[in-house]
Amino acid sequence: MIRPVETTLVAQLTGRESINRTADRFGIHATDLGIMWEDGDGRVMVVFGDTYGEGWRGDGAGTNDHTDWRCNVLATSTNRDLDNGLLLDEVLQRDDDGVAGQILERDPDRRDEETVIPTSGIAVDGRHYLHYMSVRRWGAKGRWVTNYAGIAVSEDGGHTWTKPGRARWINRAEADHPFQLGAFARDAEHVYLLGTPNGRWGDGHLARVSTSDILEPAGYEYWTGERWHPRDPFLAAPVLPAPVAELSIVYNVHFGQWIALHLDEARAAIVLRTAKELTGPWTDGQVVVPGSDFPGLYGGFLHPDSADGPTIYYAMSQWAPYNVYLMRTTLA
Repeated sequence: MIRPVETTLVAQLTGRESINRTADRFGIHATDLGIMWEDGDGRVMVVFGDTYGEGWRGDGAGTNDHTDWRCNVLATSTNRDLDNGLLLDEVLQRDDDGVAGQILERDPDRRDEETVIPTSGIAVDGRHYLHYMSVRRWGAKGRWVTNYAGIAVSEDGGHTWTKPGRARWINRAEADHPFQLGAFARDAEHVYLLGTPNGRWGDGHLARVSTSDILEPAGYEYWTGERWHPRDPFLAAPVLPAPVAELSIVYNVHFGQWIALHLDEARAAIVLRTAKELTGPWTDGQVVVPGSDFPGLYGGFLHPDSADGPTIYYAMSQWAPYNVYLMRTTLA
């Protein structure tokens, strides 16, 4: 069984004291997540969640009129020497002042939308796809309710994004839809979506779609535990037992297995799971970063270079500092 041997914090990636000086360069004083994927042309796309600028109050997320709040921002990186940290080259700018701009807007027709949070990204055949959730309201620790999950698309290398109305999985009144947060993976024929309900306490479920139908929910099939079934996400059987949150997946050619990282809210830790097939069986979660060392941790979003060898790199968030850190774990 693949196991974690050693984990180290490589560098702080965002904030005034970070290696990227994001407060001064991009107006990013505080942010979280750091979802990463390759663009096919040598760049790694890096998307952050709720982001704050001048006036941020310095203790977790929180919006007001004086924090320059953006729901999400996008940076790019060409640096692959990750043992010295992930260097951000540029951001998608709001204006010509270098400040990072919001890439996915809130719906102006909805009064019940707190924010729009990205959960996973992938590039396929020259297009970029970004899975996101529309948050209706925040609740108790690790709990929230979504309006729907959706997939946004960019046709111009991430410069502009649209949120097609058809590419959505509407949450129902019971707030139990199994595909409200998502993690992309792919093989030669399909894009896979591993989904969880809103919040941090649900199981992980598996869907797949042809690479030509990513924006078409009717084209998705759901793994029932025995076969692929079309159209009905509620027939999807759990493949990753709860609690699963902030899930990230990559196929590691060194080990010949799928590697998943996610937050285990019950253990307050980022854990590692592995499987030979996306359908499972998956191993039980092994702790790679304990919350006792990094209080308020969450995330665990893998860098694409984690596919190549025995060392994985990933972005970890901490709530109270409310910034993002590059972590490194050696596996054996």
